[in-house]
Amino acid sequence: MAAEGTLTAGDYIRHHLVHLTNKKQESIVDFSVINIDSVVVSLTLGILVCFFLWRAARQATAGVPGRFQAAVEILVEMVENQAKAVIHNAQSRKLIAPMALTVFCWIFMMNFMDMLPVDLLPQIWHSAGPAMGFKDYLRVVPTADLSTTLGLSVSVLLMCVFYNIKIKGLGGWTHELVTAPFGTSKNPVWALLLGVVNFLMQMIEFVAKTVSHGMRLFGNMFAGELVFMLIALLGGYAALSLGGGLFFVGHLIAGTVWTLFHILVITLQAFIFMMLALIYLGQAHDAH
Repeated sequence: MAAEGTLTAGDYIRHHLVHLTNKKQESIVDFSVINIDSVVVSLTLGILVCFFLWRAARQATAGVPGRFQAAVEILVEMVENQAKAVIHNAQSRKLIAPMALTVFCWIFMMNFMDMLPVDLLPQIWHSAGPAMGFKDYLRVVPTADLSTTLGLSVSVLLMCVFYNIKIKGLGGWTHELVTAPFGTSKNPVWALLLGVVNFLMQMIEFVAKTVSHGMRLFGNMFAGELVFMLIALLGGYAALSLGGGLFFVGHLIAGTVWTLFHILVITLQAFIFMMLALIYLGQAHDAH
């Protein structure tokens, strides 16, 4: 922790990059490992987002709206316009548009955890966690956890599969899997070869979209988290060194600039994730 002067800069960063888990990870892919901090923070923020959206809907009036209602109405209109642009099925939009709004607000709130001081919650947990029998590790930005972002992108993939089957029928989607993007042939041999190639291309497309969807959000938030840790180290050097005035000035300038820039990053990443989800769901409605 930052308060422990015996830690080197590398130790400080490594400590902050370890999740509070239920068990030690034994392989590169280990689904038995649960990042408890990511689960608790993301669920808490998700409940808060749903509560505030529910409250806005419940208190909505036809008269002059208050600031809170006006802000929510702007978000709703923005998401509805984006959904109409890519999803032309009005019945599907009744579910997809509210889902997209919830995803945008939820991811924004998870990203916003990166704006808290790096050592604020970990320092509190440094005292409270071990006292309750937990290890002294805590990461508070769920979207800087690859498990969270890939979980979100896999959820979008499952919805794409659902709408592919719902809109096109199981037979229609199966036919599309073996005839797009290269078509088919009247020759049975060529039809079989093209079917295999088409199917493989479709699977590659689904996997690539899902992985890139989750990795994009994770990469940006993980990088932002690292930059905040490096800026925090400037403050640590300023406090521990006799001539730390320049470090302190650099800490203030870098922290202020990066915080202002990161406000744009966390908003943009939430919007990009939401838009890609809408685009992929829109593609599930379109026939090749």
